[in-house]
Amino acid sequence: MDRMLYTAMSGVRQSMEQQGVVSHNLSNVSTTGFRAQLHAMRAVPVQGDGELDTRVSVAASTPGSDFSPGPMNRTGRTLDVAMQGNAWLAVQASDGSEAYTRRGDLQVDGDGLLRSAGRPVIGENGGPIQVPLGSQLSMGSDGTISAIAPGQQADALAAVGRIKLVTPEQGGLERGVDGLFRAPPGEDGAVAALPADDQAQVVSGALEGSNVSAVDAMVSMIDVARRYELQTKVIETADENAQRANSLLTLRG
Repeated sequence: MDRMLYTAMSGVRQSMEQQGVVSHNLSNVSTTGFRAQLHAMRAVPVQGDGELDTRVSVAASTPGSDFSPGPMNRTGRTLDVAMQGNAWLAVQASDGSEAYTRRGDLQVDGDGLLRSAGRPVIGENGGPIQVPLGSQLSMGSDGTISAIAPGQQADALAAVGRIKLVTPEQGGLERGVDGLFRAPPGEDGAVAALPADDQAQVVSGALEGSNVSAVDAMVSMIDVARRYELQTKVIETADENAQRANSLLTLRG
């Protein structure tokens, strides 16, 4: 009976973890450039004494992230950019390392630093991009930022920097705990920055939405909840059977 409990318990534990992934995706259904997190489960034969071919436990199998593109939404805002194809925007993470995101709703802080969700945007020279305060900014399709200083005419337009865009290979990025993506670590465990892709293009005045489908996420949430209830019912049944078996052992002839 205890084997039945452990088998059902493994299913309950993995169902809880999958529900957490689904909830996280659903909460980011409106987050710009968000990539859905994937979670899968697989059956693993139970090892040890008394093993049976029909008895299996559940183990997590996390494939990674869904890199399919999200919907393109026109905003008309100059500093809203959507990366085309498989291009990614380079930003500076909180630990100072280089990371990548598809979030393109850029802002300029009080120091003139260009930021994405509060993180400094990295330029093609490897450092954060700083623009003149109060200037009128525009973004080219290659990521070049141009500015017109306050009080100047349109012919005074001058380039002030170019955002770094990278195009990783298929499966060449891994999601970090901070939600940013990075290249996989090398043999020495170090994570190297990806080279800039001069051919990468952006669309100014548009944003890429989340690739999470609210309907699919809700259906998955209901499915996982029912699976959780089924596993807990198995645990309750195993407990009832154990109690009945104990009561039979206490009977005296």
